[in-house]
Amino acid sequence: MNIILFDGVCNLCNNLVSFLIKYDKNKIFTFTATQTNAGKNIISQYSLLHEGASVVFIKDENVFYKSDAIIEIAKQINGWPHIFKYGFLFPKFLRDGIYNVIAKNRYYLFGRKETCKLPSEENGNRFLF
Repeated sequence: MNIILFDGVCNLCNNLVSFLIKYDKNKIFTFTATQTNAGKNIISQYSLLHEGASVVFIKDENVFYKSDAIIEIAKQINGWPHIFKYGFLFPKFLRDGIYNVIAKNRYYLFGRKETCKLPSEENGNRFLF
């Protein structure tokens, strides 16, 4: 199972999930917010650190954080967003540095919700609660 763990109250993170659903034509991703019971169980199961500050991608029991997660996710999707897989060409310290600045300021830049957004009925089976 390919699980994407995200901050469920972050507007940027929710928009990323909506974006991925659009380009995940083969429906290979399962999503869960860090605030849900499923998210908390995954955090515990994989001993994830700083889970709220990073998108985490779990593929075949391998855990990817920050820019590595974005690159691995991009490898799995179709369409123009697939180009993000080439992010590995940039040094990790630079990729993660940019990622960290955005993650640290995501609420200020993009806003936040008071509660996690519920998925549509059409996509509800792609989310873990």
